Amino acid sequence: MTILSFLAILAVGIGSGFINVMAGGGSLLTMPMLIIFGLPSAVANGTNRIALFAQNLVAIASFRNSGYFDWKFSTMLAIPALLGSIVGARFAISLPDEIFNKILSIVMLVVLAIIVWKPHKRLSTEVSQNTWPRRIGLIVIFFFVGIYGGFIQAGVGFIIIAALTLVSGLSLVKINSIKVFIVAIYTASALAVFIINDQIHWGYGFTLAAGMSIGALLGSRFAVKHGEKWVQRILIVAVIAMAIKLLFT
Repeated sequence: MTILSFLAILAVGIGSGFINVMAGGGSLLTMPMLIIFGLPSAVANGTNRIALFAQNLVAIASFRNSGYFDWKFSTMLAIPALLGSIVGARFAISLPDEIFNKILSIVMLVVLAIIVWKPHKRLSTEVSQNTWPRRIGLIVIFFFVGIYGGFIQAGVGFIIIAALTLVSGLSLVKINSIKVFIVAIYTASALAVFIINDQIHWGYGFTLAAGMSIGALLGSRFAVKHGEKWVQRILIVAVIAMAIKLLFT
């Protein structure tokens, strides 16, 4: 690893960690960056999980210290997501690089549209207390969230925010605290699948983890209060550029 690649990965990691904790979409930067740096898609996917796991542990601790956390509710949703992530990660490993890169580029553009349109912020938050039908619905939803997260991860934060906003009626800060816990749990299981199949670049992974942990700490303190516009603008430009790069290479 050169000094330039180290600094680039660290910088993108900080930005990605900040974006991930605020809402989601940070992997839209880190995944294509790792692929552009020469990693096979499966290795880039696995390497990204090291950083995601570290980032979300930092965010969990920060939210917990701030009093925004619900262990019981978070665990109820994390378990089905964990099971789904194993399925998704095994599928990701089996795909050829060319197909995975094309899928990733399309997903990046779709998620970019979600970032701009923000459908999760248009959902009503006036929901009564969680009933068992709602809880069962969330369990099913988060199993499929886990499959998607285990497979490609990019943009999963928006899916989680939309689901919890629609069904739980919690505040956005509390939803983000639950989101980082769920992602940490299923990322651990997906990471195990990638490690077992030797799909990790440890040097890049630990560098990215350091950057994303710093970004997560900053993002969890910022907690979706201010500064979203400039983050969105930078993300839009970077995602479009990287998506074009992956789509036509």
